Amino acid sequence: MTAAAPIPFAELRPGRDRGDVAQAIDRVLARGWFVLGPEVEAFEAEFAAASGAAHAVGVASGTDAIALALRALDIGPGDEVIVPAMTAAFTGLAVASVGAAPVIVDVDPRTLAMDADACAAAVSPRTRAVVPVHLYGQPADLDGLLALASRHGLAVVEDCCQAHLATNGGVPVGTAGAAGAFSFYPTKNLGALGDGGAVVTNDAALADRVRRLRNGGQAGRYHHVEPGVNSRLDELQAAVLRVRLPGLAEATAVRRDLARTYRQRLGGVVTPIVERDPGHVYHLFPVRSPERDTLMAFLGERGIETLVHYPVPLSSQPAFARYDPRACPVAGHAAAELLSLPLNPRLSREDVTRVADTVNEFSGRRGNA
Repeated sequence: MTAAAPIPFAELRPGRDRGDVAQAIDRVLARGWFVLGPEVEAFEAEFAAASGAAHAVGVASGTDAIALALRALDIGPGDEVIVPAMTAAFTGLAVASVGAAPVIVDVDPRTLAMDADACAAAVSPRTRAVVPVHLYGQPADLDGLLALASRHGLAVVEDCCQAHLATNGGVPVGTAGAAGAFSFYPTKNLGALGDGGAVVTNDAALADRVRRLRNGGQAGRYHHVEPGVNSRLDELQAAVLRVRLPGLAEATAVRRDLARTYRQRLGGVVTPIVERDPGHVYHLFPVRSPERDTLMAFLGERGIETLVHYPVPLSSQPAFARYDPRACPVAGHAAAELLSLPLNPRLSREDVTRVADTVNEFSGRRGNA
């Protein structure tokens, strides 16, 4: 009997868009303009429109997008910024990079996004901003967090790095607060062929300042009116992103359909993360299992690649020990159980059905052991 083909977690090599990607790169090479040129300008306009925002500013990474948004809001040394415990470390590192202190709070046990009550308990006289993360492609509880921010006069910078085209109550993520930060790392729902990011906002003055800060604080060539950084989305990446952006809505629909298949077929000891809003765009499909490591090995033996997002909460990361993080038991417990199953637009329903059936097979074997 022929063994079933492996199911990789992701496939980052260009697929159906290979020819279009090559043409986009050739266009940039022929023009000979590689930094802050017409491709970036066009992509910024197109991505702003797709994201429901008035402005988009291309930068070097999603981390820089968070940091530059905070800097544009004059947040820095002496300030505190609240971040969730369950996220990539780069969320907190972006805060630290501007000199502010990341205050790490626990997460909602159902969605693993920032818990509004935990956030409220962490507000101090030094708090200047909140950075909710739209984790796995699902919007955080923005209604509760925006109300909290309004009561305390705090800025909200949304970490949308996993949430391209996601909506919260029908409102595009990144547009409800002061700004939204996106990543175009190759694994993202809209991925480049390297690093890249963008800040979106409806505030023209904020967008202008981010544009200045990303380019050394220049108001004009060689005229640096404030200390800035070098964080620019390059022309090659912008050209690739322009090719891929028109297909993002269709790819998102495929992700949602595959996630629906998982939810319909999965049983046993695994528990998918709750979908709290249909605006979820399913960057990842994590499940929880008290036998996570054994299940991961079982799937691997059958050619199914899985990953863990994230095995160490920010509250337990040595990089943040200097900030004396508070205990985050919900995030800590979840981190020991989370397993991300394969989900990307190149998979078929049959692939996802096979993964779900294999998970159920594991559950059945454990139940009969």
